Amino acid sequence: MAEVLVYVDHVDGAVRKPTLELLTLARRIGEPVAVALGGGAADTAGVLAEHGAVKVLTHDASEYAEYLVVPKVDALQAAVEAVSPAAVLVSSSTEGKEIAARLALRIGSGIITDAVDLEAGDEGPVATQSVFAASYSTKSRVTKGTPVITVKPNSAAVEPAPAAGAVEQLSVSFSEQATGTRITGRTARESTGRPELTEAAIVVSGGRGVNGAENFALIEALADSLGAAVGASRAAVDAGWYPHTQQVGQTGKSVSPQLYIANGISGAIQHRAGMQTSKTIVAVNKDAEAPIFDLVDYGVVGDLFEVVPQLTEEIKTRKG
Repeated sequence: MAEVLVYVDHVDGAVRKPTLELLTLARRIGEPVAVALGGGAADTAGVLAEHGAVKVLTHDASEYAEYLVVPKVDALQAAVEAVSPAAVLVSSSTEGKEIAARLALRIGSGIITDAVDLEAGDEGPVATQSVFAASYSTKSRVTKGTPVITVKPNSAAVEPAPAAGAVEQLSVSFSEQATGTRITGRTARESTGRPELTEAAIVVSGGRGVNGAENFALIEALADSLGAAVGASRAAVDAGWYPHTQQVGQTGKSVSPQLYIANGISGAIQHRAGMQTSKTIVAVNKDAEAPIFDLVDYGVVGDLFEVVPQLTEEIKTRKG
């Protein structure tokens, strides 16, 4: 069976959930070979093997931390040349998509971004995408070179499948461009204790109907009762009620959780584009004609200031 390269997103050896989802999808089209780079790369081998990696290619160098994405592209290109894979899978984060695009250009291959499913095909992997604000689903495949595919987080359930996970050192020669853009400083994001927005299984969002920054405490309380991430519509973010990093929508972040709860959000196309692939959608809005109700699985026509606190208390009660 052909090998499939999976780019590992990790923090000092702690593998992030989207990578485990990629390993699950990779097993549908071949044998996963993980590529882990930077500090702690070797520490990822155990969990990667538990989730199906037959091999783990590792390489550590200061360039991965000191410069922007090009050193990682150099390493993935080296992995492609060493393995001759059937495909390369990368998570659809901002950095992931830039790495994938640069790699596809380097190796002269086609690229598919924001896939939500993968399956084996007679002429190569077939990717499913949600397009035009998730109004349609399409199936695509790359017709030239080694397919490079980025996959949205939460597109597949993580399924452990123990494999050998043999660790091998990857030989990497950095290009002249690798040191072109240096990282001059980092500021740690203040931790909220909540999941990362794009990776969360549950997202609770607030919009214009929240009517003020101080009222987002209601949204946060509901999110915390569910162990969820907090999102916001563009209107709420532009009004300064919630940070831009939490904006869900076409000009914000795309999310695809198991459960999405929209509170006081009308459902404009800009917002729908960022959350329409959620598995189950619930909306609370006092306007019965709000466009969001055309999209939802469950809708509550009511004042969020009455509905959300009751929902939060009911969840807490049921959790004991």
